[in-house]
Amino acid sequence: MTWLDLPADHPFGLHNLPYGVFSTAGTEPRVGVRVGDHVLDVSEVARIGRDAVGVGDGPDLTAAWERPSLNPFLALGRDAWTTAREWLTAVLTDAVHEERTRPHLVPLADVTMHLPLEVADYVDFYASEHHASNVGRIFRPDSEPLTPNWKHLPIGYHGRSGTVVVSGSDVVRPTGQRKAPTDAAPTFGPSARLDIEAELGFVVGGSTARGDRVALEDADDHLFGVVLLNDWSARDLQAWEYVPLGPFLGKSFATSISPWVVTTDALRAARVPLPGQDPEPLPYLRGSDATADDPGTAWGLDVHVEVEWNGTVVSRPEYRDMYWSPAQMLAHLSVNGASVRPGDLFGSGTISGPGKDTRGSFLELSWSGREPVTLEDGSQRSFLEDGDTVVLRANAPGPDGSVIGFGECVGSILPAR
Repeated sequence: MTWLDLPADHPFGLHNLPYGVFSTAGTEPRVGVRVGDHVLDVSEVARIGRDAVGVGDGPDLTAAWERPSLNPFLALGRDAWTTAREWLTAVLTDAVHEERTRPHLVPLADVTMHLPLEVADYVDFYASEHHASNVGRIFRPDSEPLTPNWKHLPIGYHGRSGTVVVSGSDVVRPTGQRKAPTDAAPTFGPSARLDIEAELGFVVGGSTARGDRVALEDADDHLFGVVLLNDWSARDLQAWEYVPLGPFLGKSFATSISPWVVTTDALRAARVPLPGQDPEPLPYLRGSDATADDPGTAWGLDVHVEVEWNGTVVSRPEYRDMYWSPAQMLAHLSVNGASVRPGDLFGSGTISGPGKDTRGSFLELSWSGREPVTLEDGSQRSFLEDGDTVVLRANAPGPDGSVIGFGECVGSILPAR
């Protein structure tokens, strides 16, 4: 029950409570929580709450939430995140808090959303066996689709944190070197094979010292929440540069994320066992056994993703098909002693499934341009053209039959400069 006039099936109901950073006309950005079609100005509610609703002995949420990013809140750690969620749920359910809380609910139409965190380090993984196999068949048709190491460790690359942008930011077509197999020498110019990758991004909180590592069973202490993530990719730049050190300019120009960070606490009901790992990973990546009631420490997520291209839904990937779990990715990321910091972000890699209608990149959907995609307006696409708009959406099951919404991750392509 709640004193809010909120439909029980709203994807941003009390079972969700995602965090973001917002501003209104004439005000500075600060942390908010989405409740239905409103944003709760949580720093103001916490300011009241330190004296009125029993959080005086807890963490200083006002100080963390009045900042223009989630990083100070992420630094407080798991206990503070749990306390905050429990307190917000109490404030929004008990009618005794309505009078002092309602004035701090701002209609969504009146806010501007900002990048929700200052991205500390950004890593992107390659965790879908279907995607990795498809890309291997496209790029290396005469070789095994998967590289020999793929099923032994979560493969990733370090990206550029400074070009992570919030949903709604335009993406300028990147320029660089490219060389087709039939060309005698490389040329320089705008990418002609601009692509997307539909992913989930995992927001990390807490910290570790350099030299320490995050054990698989401790990953939950650091996995704060999840965003939608579009890893924009210039396939022609990438194909020329990626041997021997991997992606560089083909990936670093822009990565879009959704403005709302859905907490891992809100996604407890969406945890599912992994589809199976063979061969068995090494001990530091080996999760506890899954049961009917517990997906184990190496859990997957039952998140349903939708990819829309200029108004046409072209794919519906399922995150539950992913081979490597987010906990395994974090454990591997830190196993060499690399420290983690509040605001670290890592992407899952492209979410793709076994069917054409579940492929999470246009490289796969068009099979490298050999099978163009027909949109509802009759136009055909293999890769992105200037003016194209891509929208990612997602939802997941919540407790008691509810639905957890992620919102949208939107980006449009501008001409090269």
